[in-house]
Amino acid sequence: MTGAGRFAPSPSGDLHIGNLRTALLAWLLARSTGRRFLMRVEDLDTRTSTSVAARQLADLAAIGLEWDEPVVWQSARTTAYDEVISSLESRGTIYECYCSRKDIAQAPTAPHSPPGAYPGTCRDLSETERARFRLGRAERPPALRLRTENSPRTVVDVLRGEYTALVDDFVVRRGDGVVAYNVAVVIDDNAQGIDQVVRGDDLLTSAPRQAYLAELLGYPVPTYAHVPLALNTARVRLAKRDGAVTIADLGADRAFRLICESLGYRAADAADLMRQFDALRLPREPWIYSD
Repeated sequence: MTGAGRFAPSPSGDLHIGNLRTALLAWLLARSTGRRFLMRVEDLDTRTSTSVAARQLADLAAIGLEWDEPVVWQSARTTAYDEVISSLESRGTIYECYCSRKDIAQAPTAPHSPPGAYPGTCRDLSETERARFRLGRAERPPALRLRTENSPRTVVDVLRGEYTALVDDFVVRRGDGVVAYNVAVVIDDNAQGIDQVVRGDDLLTSAPRQAYLAELLGYPVPTYAHVPLALNTARVRLAKRDGAVTIADLGADRAFRLICESLGYRAADAADLMRQFDALRLPREPWIYSD
């Protein structure tokens, strides 16, 4: 098999049925296109837990997913991230940013910039100005930002078609020293040979930044498929507070059956579902879940 798809949960809480549905779709799309399927645990955040990760992996296996290589843990790959960020620094594309979220929210932005876009406050500071910021904000180390072209970038999504968004100067390393999600995911996908990214459509807005960074680093840009989320009856993103939504609540068999029904199938197990699966039938609308 050439190429690969993946599922990459963050172990900050148990997977709910919407997460499991996205994972199953990622597995189906990878397998149905002759790709390997890989698993990555995105555990860089301090709120993550190895015990939660173990439960997540067990739940994924319980609904029939299997992966082709050992699980990759982001916490074991900090050297790889450091090397890439150092290479960007050597190219003069990284600068220190001393702005807080409040600073960014209150700063004037360029005309037509979307809400939250970085206004470029620290982009062209002199070395004297940077030294003054370092001294005055010694208790808060600066983040590192990537100097971009501040222009729109279009990606093509299998389900959503063309999606265009401004790629501003985004953070590559947070002030606490942790590499940013948009950077780690690009480096890891390239290292694992992942050329198909299937994930929830709440992450579609991050795809242009990630595609931009991939091209900057000389990596191939993967194929994207952002699948609709599971929502509760109030049409808000599903969460554990919505009741029986995890395998611990539902049981693996029932959870699998509900996911199949949400996709328009009846299947005995994952292998049976794969035999029936047709990517052209993928839903384009959110799944409204009610227990």
